[in-house]
Amino acid sequence: MDWKLIGTTFAAVFIAELGDKTQLATLSFASSGSSRLSVFVGSALALVLSSALAVVGGEALARVINPVLLKQLAGVAFVVIGAWVLWTAKH
Repeated sequence: MDWKLIGTTFAAVFIAELGDKTQLATLSFASSGSSRLSVFVGSALALVLSSALAVVGGEALARVINPVLLKQLAGVAFVVIGAWVLWTAKH
């Protein structure tokens, strides 16, 4: 097991998820006064399933596209999305 990869993945996903719409939706459900455990379990299962789909999709893409190129494309996509968010925030 690659502990460095586990730590890097955890940190990236944890930071990316803070304050996003998924966390805000979970906060909203939890504040409704319903079972907080049910909200936690539902939210955790959704994140696990979406992560599993991402892993399967990433593995499939890596079979078709060179993994180095895939990382470069992902990096460019992040920069483009970040630039777009900054650009639209000013207008």
